[in-house]
Amino acid sequence: MTRLIVCVRQALVAALVLVVGCAVVEAQPARTVQDLRGRSVTLKRPATRLLIDDGRYMLALALMHQNPGSIVAAWPHDTNRLGASAYKQLLSRQPSLGTLPRVASSAGTFSLEGALAARPDVALFTLGHGPTDAQVKQLESAGIVVVFIDFFTQPAANLERSLLVLGTVVGRETQAQAFVAYRREHVARIRDRVAASKAPRPKVFVEAHAGMSAECCNSLGKGNVGDYVTLVGGHNIGGDVIPGAFGRLNVEYVLAQNPAVYIATGGPHLEKTGGLVVGPGYSTERARASLGAMTQRPVLSQLGAVKAGRVYGLSHQLLNSPLDLVAVEALAVWIRPDLFKDLDPSATLAEINRRFLAFPIEGEQWVALR
Repeated sequence: MTRLIVCVRQALVAALVLVVGCAVVEAQPARTVQDLRGRSVTLKRPATRLLIDDGRYMLALALMHQNPGSIVAAWPHDTNRLGASAYKQLLSRQPSLGTLPRVASSAGTFSLEGALAARPDVALFTLGHGPTDAQVKQLESAGIVVVFIDFFTQPAANLERSLLVLGTVVGRETQAQAFVAYRREHVARIRDRVAASKAPRPKVFVEAHAGMSAECCNSLGKGNVGDYVTLVGGHNIGGDVIPGAFGRLNVEYVLAQNPAVYIATGGPHLEKTGGLVVGPGYSTERARASLGAMTQRPVLSQLGAVKAGRVYGLSHQLLNSPLDLVAVEALAVWIRPDLFKDLDPSATLAEINRRFLAFPIEGEQWVALR
């Protein structure tokens, strides 16, 4: 009889703990954030089934979550944006990533049916892309919370805010705040030195996706990576004539501007076209040879930047990325060596790997011709 009473008491205590535990979960306060479209979005609980329209958001999640793939329900499988090395590491942690539903990327046409079929609790879209207002309402009617962030259109202005929004969405506010504080400190050092400098800004020509086609020159306009050039104290010649974030420059215009610095962006996606290859999987020697080939094209070989050896290559996957701080520091060293000889982007990446990322970003991300 005594044993029966004890067992009953234990069962009652266990039931009470379970009830209290459930009450605690249900009593968690709802989270309200303002996304990058200025919409007020309320989440009853942290997202556990995210739909993302860009593989690079995996890197942002990796700054906050030890197993970022475990909270993703659907993605575009755009491994070219994410990078083969990063994808391999994610796949080792979450093998199901390779078989998750495939949804349209921000570079494609949004599919409402595909998004609904994935059954996410939160759908994360790139500002300026994704669903129309009417489609947003349809997603919300299906119980899917829609959030817009921006790492790409105006990254210098919007990346930190986007990281904080994402941190709230997945219940990792503390981790997001820690990385944003780290990034803010490093960027402030660059801004302060540039603001104090009286020296003229050197002209910079950035060729985006260098060698994608035989014709030159894809370049940067206002916003996007062009803002980074301005941030570190350079003058982006593309920003004077290209109204949007990207466009094409006439080779005669580039020659007439005679930029002091030439920076090409590239990656594995350009191997088939003979363009610039740089990043994980490519040796420094291979990347440097590839960069040299870019400078031997007609007209470009005549640039003052090429003759002076101020020629650099940067992995495009490092740009438009939550790890853009490393690219910013590399640009600062190249464009304004008078101000930033002491910066070490390699050391910064190593510290980010150690302190923040769920897995390290490895390999050569940039190269100098000399």
